[in-house]
Amino acid sequence: MSEISGVSLPEMARTYGTPFYLYDSAVISDRVDQIQKRFPLVRYAQKANPHLAILDLMRKKGVLVDSVSAGEVHRALRAGYPAEEIVYTADVFDDRAVEMIKNHPIQVNCGSPDMIRQFAEIRPGGEVFLRINPGFGHGHSKKTDTGGPGSKHGIWHEEIPECVRLAKECGIRIYGLHMHIGSGSNFEHLSKVAHAMAETDAGPDIRVISAGGGLPIPYRDTDEPIDLDHYYEVWDSQRKEIEKRLGHEVEMEIEPGRFLVAESGYLVAKIWAIKETAAFKFYLVDTGFNHLIRPAMYGAYHKISICPADGRDLGESEPAAVAGPLCESCDVFTQEDGGVVITQDLPKAQIGDYVIIHDAGAYGRAMASNY
Repeated sequence: MSEISGVSLPEMARTYGTPFYLYDSAVISDRVDQIQKRFPLVRYAQKANPHLAILDLMRKKGVLVDSVSAGEVHRALRAGYPAEEIVYTADVFDDRAVEMIKNHPIQVNCGSPDMIRQFAEIRPGGEVFLRINPGFGHGHSKKTDTGGPGSKHGIWHEEIPECVRLAKECGIRIYGLHMHIGSGSNFEHLSKVAHAMAETDAGPDIRVISAGGGLPIPYRDTDEPIDLDHYYEVWDSQRKEIEKRLGHEVEMEIEPGRFLVAESGYLVAKIWAIKETAAFKFYLVDTGFNHLIRPAMYGAYHKISICPADGRDLGESEPAAVAGPLCESCDVFTQEDGGVVITQDLPKAQIGDYVIIHDAGAYGRAMASNY
């Protein structure tokens, strides 16, 4: 693999140095189109990748935006989003968020009774979404599970009647409901959310329901893509049930992050050393979990390719592990959950060749650090 969408990787490496992230906007546009064919309202969970160019592309394609912090609200505004198309979804307010909400008509998603009280002080007489914890959750890892009794996220489903009463006391109106049970979930669990939404009674003023995000992508060649048509049908049928109960129209939005951007991104690094132990052959590269933490944090799989620096034909593959430069044993891109080092079958590489880590467009640069 020596180029991506006509862009020469060795030339990019010579021009910009390594490591670097590369994003294919055509892939992002395609994923947006896939979602918009089914769901009329799409909101990008920018925590997956808040790159300004990506936010600008989303805005131009008519995608709304979700922000989990005042900083993300600021980035959305910088990317040209009108405040009305931004929603703030977080577990708490902070001083910067309070100022943002006071000064801009952004929507707010409250995830606790305390946030309801505080929102009423910030925006008296305002309208609000409630984020609901339906009592269950599921993600590609326990660390990305955002529902159930062990999750800090959302209003516990048994507290909804009390929160409806509280909102009325505080003089604010609940006009939307949001549920998000985890990142990288599966069809079975995501479909359960739709039924839980239909069973949620948060008063007569609900005008919008949000299916949240969590849509998985096929990181492995053997992974099956999610059936978007079926997923939409499940949610739309429950939306219609809610409309029947309330007696008025209810809009539905979806909030994908990973699905829209993950497959667009590549992390490219240079091989600086090759070493062998009794168990493994290691390709050591100039990027680590400070740039892509998913393997170290979750044992997440990312397909890896080799790009020859000299343009030669690559030979047969052999098992190899790929690791970074950091002084941490978990700085390995080929590992399972729990830090167990594994290999991928890779063409025999040389020092100076490039390693390409695929599907790095979501929760890659966004979770990078200064370590």
